[in-house]
Amino acid sequence: AAYIAMFPQLIAGPIVRYADIETQLKTRILDPDQIVSGILRFTCGLCKKVLIANQLGALWDEIYATGGNVPALTAWIGALAFAFQIYFDFSGYSDMAIGLGLMLGFRLPENFKHPYESASITEFWRRWHITLGTWFREYLYIPLGGNRKGLARQILNLLIVWFLTGLWHGAGWNFILWGLYFFVFITLEKLFLLKALKKAPRFVSHLYTLVVVLFSWVIFACTEPASLGAFAASFFGANGLFESMSLYYLKTYGAMLLLAALLSTSALKKLWEKITKRSDAHLGARMAICLPALALCIVFIIGDTYNPFLYFRF
Repeated sequence: AAYIAMFPQLIAGPIVRYADIETQLKTRILDPDQIVSGILRFTCGLCKKVLIANQLGALWDEIYATGGNVPALTAWIGALAFAFQIYFDFSGYSDMAIGLGLMLGFRLPENFKHPYESASITEFWRRWHITLGTWFREYLYIPLGGNRKGLARQILNLLIVWFLTGLWHGAGWNFILWGLYFFVFITLEKLFLLKALKKAPRFVSHLYTLVVVLFSWVIFACTEPASLGAFAASFFGANGLFESMSLYYLKTYGAMLLLAALLSTSALKKLWEKITKRSDAHLGARMAICLPALALCIVFIIGDTYNPFLYFRF
């Protein structure tokens, strides 16, 4: 009952199995440094949600309202905005859950490991919503036979898993198409594409992954077939390359998009670890950043009316 009611991860994840915390429910260590780590992790997640996801979500909503009949630059800006919105929204939830867990003495599993740094779709899904991938692998893919019963059976198993992964997010046609879309690329990579990607320069593999993932988020977000078709055409310049509004979006949100791109990598994490490497600077440096960031988030929460809990829908 205590496991089922564990509120930090109850609503949006990460998906925590009983075996993950069975020992911690009976015996766990709670110390001041861990509580501070939890506060910082929670604040980090809140900043992701309030300061980045909400701002870029408003941009995507504005572009999506056009129905997709926009110039290529606007379409790509919109796709980037939604890609960063869903990442910072959901990874923000996970960070807040993990932070709350630390405050209570629990160590919950990580759910994201900088997925936009991936060089293949296979790698992307090892870094994105890790606990969901683990759940489907251990409770569906492996019981179905995994890759132990020949290539044809493995592909069938992948089809079942990715169809149900799409259905897990919702009963809409777009979610099912989104799952099958990833099934195609995962299968191609298992058959031959992954070997080619490993031989290619890293930036080529990375660019391929980003383009595939960006278009997948458009499929995920478009609830009407007409909108998806319009956006797909717009990506390739069906409505021109750009217009005045495209430049306005770029000017207004360009810095935010660049910041989101930087924060989605591991570069700042490595810098943070270098800054706080000295034990005497560790606590002070963390709190010096944590408290102003928390105060800023509170100001935004009070002042903003746009605050969707995006992944809660799924």
